[in-house]
Amino acid sequence: MTHEAAQKIRANSVLPATRTPLRLETADGLHLVGELAVPVDREPVATLVCLHPLPTHGGMMDSHLFRKAAFRLPALAGIAVLRYNSRGTWSQQGTSEGAFDHARGERYDVAAAVEYAEFADLPNIWIVGWSFGTDLTLMYGLEPGVEGAVLLSPPLRFSRPEHLAAWAADGRPLSAFIPELDDYLRPEEARERFAAIPQAEVVPFAGSKHLWVGDAERVLDAIVERVAPQVPVPLPREWSGPMETADTSAYNAHNLAAYSDVPVPQPGE
Repeated sequence: MTHEAAQKIRANSVLPATRTPLRLETADGLHLVGELAVPVDREPVATLVCLHPLPTHGGMMDSHLFRKAAFRLPALAGIAVLRYNSRGTWSQQGTSEGAFDHARGERYDVAAAVEYAEFADLPNIWIVGWSFGTDLTLMYGLEPGVEGAVLLSPPLRFSRPEHLAAWAADGRPLSAFIPELDDYLRPEEARERFAAIPQAEVVPFAGSKHLWVGDAERVLDAIVERVAPQVPVPLPREWSGPMETADTSAYNAHNLAAYSDVPVPQPGE
């Protein structure tokens, strides 16, 4: 009997999963491009609904942390990963209908993704927001069926004190991963701002920056710890089964523009 040699899991390594393209329909009549990745050999133990960074600055369902989550977590952790492009957002899978709406119409995008996860009977649904996606999580993430949320690099730009108060009153778990060198909100201020939510866990990441370049493994391990504590971490860094290599070149130039010399939209603009 032969065994495949273990290979290092790299940034563009794609581990086995059942991947289904999605066409989410919002309550205001738009169709959004998405994808659901689930384990091939077992029922998922948890589900991530991923809300991406600002589309006006390169954010999309394939922003690197979410792409790597979909590439790895179904196989390594038994976790389902649902990603989508918010209204007006491009990725290689296609462009969602509509236009960026400064965290207003995006409420319908969040609801459509969570509703799909519920209708598909996906278990233990957690929202994972990144940057702009954290504002959407705080504003619109308290949907029935959502267990809790993880925030990556929250800028607290669009969300308001009343949104934090709603999470405080609701009591669902909330973890905020704060890069030590973040461009918008660093750990000390984050502790002050999130003190409004008694159950909020503020987790500083030493040496990390807003875009988490080079930090995917640490971030994914920390997410898994919270949404599926029964799964051992750190996750494996090697894989001995089938593994494909994704062509991510289409995103490289697109992502280089992220947050570089472009004014960040403010609420109401």
